[in-house]
Amino acid sequence: MNNTSTTDVSAGQPAEKPAIQIGGEAETIRALTSALGNGALPDVYVCGGQLVHLSRVSGKAASAAEHAHQIDAGALPVQADPITSPSLAWLLAHHAFVFRRKKNKDTEQWEEVEASPTKAALSAVLSSRYWPDVRPLVGVVTSPVLRPDGTLLQTAGYDTGTGLYYAPTVAMPAIPAQPSKEEVSEALEFVTSTLLRDFPFVAPADKANHIGLMIAPILRPYLGCLTPFGLISATTQSSGKTLLAEIPGYIYGLKHLVWRNNDENELQKSITSALHSTAAVMLWDNLAEGTEVSSAVLAKLLTGPKWDDRNLGSNSAGFEAVNDRLWLATGNNVRLGGDMATRTALVRLDPNDPHPDQRDQTGFGIPHLDQWLKKPANRVTVLRHLLILVMDWINAGAPRSGHTMRQFSTWAGAAGGFLAHHGVDGFLDNLAEMREADDENTAWTAFLARWHELHGDTELRARVLCHSAEPELKGGQLVDRWDGTFLTDERDRIPSSKSMGKLLTGHIGRWHGPHVLRSKHDKSANSLVFWVETNTEPDQAEHDQTPADEQQTTLI
Repeated sequence: MNNTSTTDVSAGQPAEKPAIQIGGEAETIRALTSALGNGALPDVYVCGGQLVHLSRVSGKAASAAEHAHQIDAGALPVQADPITSPSLAWLLAHHAFVFRRKKNKDTEQWEEVEASPTKAALSAVLSSRYWPDVRPLVGVVTSPVLRPDGTLLQTAGYDTGTGLYYAPTVAMPAIPAQPSKEEVSEALEFVTSTLLRDFPFVAPADKANHIGLMIAPILRPYLGCLTPFGLISATTQSSGKTLLAEIPGYIYGLKHLVWRNNDENELQKSITSALHSTAAVMLWDNLAEGTEVSSAVLAKLLTGPKWDDRNLGSNSAGFEAVNDRLWLATGNNVRLGGDMATRTALVRLDPNDPHPDQRDQTGFGIPHLDQWLKKPANRVTVLRHLLILVMDWINAGAPRSGHTMRQFSTWAGAAGGFLAHHGVDGFLDNLAEMREADDENTAWTAFLARWHELHGDTELRARVLCHSAEPELKGGQLVDRWDGTFLTDERDRIPSSKSMGKLLTGHIGRWHGPHVLRSKHDKSANSLVFWVETNTEPDQAEHDQTPADEQQTTLI
């Protein structure tokens, strides 16, 4: 059995506890509300209208993998727990002298007698959603981050300017506001030519994309933006994909998640559970080979500044949290579906070796990197070099690049500018490979291309189109005119006319490669007719594959 207890984050307790006089129910509610607003209890903050208490948790259950990512085994994790009636009673009993005035029958003198507020009074106090005098808590970070003004938050404790609480899990040396040229050169050499040197990146874009993802937790408070899904896809096992994903996990904090393929409800539950953790990096590791990542739940998570998991059929508000994490996944030959291609930064690995796990590491930049990263001093080294590179970029005016990426354009422009400033090329240059990894787009591209070959710009109803997909008997053999490109349902059958009509309607005006589906209402048939147009200018087709209201935030 795992016994858990909480202790205050505050290093020490005041010599005297604040006194809070209570009386009748109404008087007690007013007194406690005033005391909380005046800071009578330590480490109490307000988050989303709810009072929370920041504490360190002892005896917290964690997997062996999560323990391996704790920078200091002696440092207890910090978490913000919503204050409940019992927890408020506990805090008052330990950190305040709550009393009632009572007349002593023997001496006829008024005395201060310690007392506990009633449960009803405690509940009434906590029912308030407005706490103007309580410090707001935006989040807990375990490593230095960049403030909106470009300065580095690196002093432990609550930061008034950002509302963040910095709870370092190991002592970090001070990072200079203006690193020297020698420090910057050393940091760049370490990150690009030592730390990441021996990973079998397919192209410079894969390495650049990974560095862009690695600095995202540092830049997030400065940029105030979302970051895309990071997919590390390898051609074979033992390519180093898990280790590559765990590098940011080691330095910022990592939470392993279980991927529930095609189970949106379970995926939603796992995301909600993960957001209770303070880990900055969330990882779905080792997805089954060939897995297609296509999830409306994940798409919603990535494009929303907040995550809410409503309790349907209940009057409660459900769970709500700020989406301020880096979401990663690894797997072999992982595919993308739905809208995930435009929400993902792709990192590809290909060792081109039948036995990559048996490679001689004698000449590696850091032999046995997985073991090296388990030492706290080495993790500090990695983080320090990244922070130096970030501060040098800030001192240069934080230049931006011209990259745009749907809802992630702020991150893309900043990461692209950061990498260009340090001479790292290739950022987001693998967009063509990203589209190839998009199974849905690939299928539609082939379907529309064959449609245009067979029917040109002839206007067809869904029923006629489906009929054309039926195999023809030629020379005693059945021939598929569509060469296997016709869209099928989940049972690999030609859809009904009604289903095909709905399917086509959902893609009207959307470009797939150089092809776009058009439609109009045929008054004579009182139904929609469809045809395919082909653009021989790929750049224009690529630009037009998103509706006009989204073109300013689309991957280019």
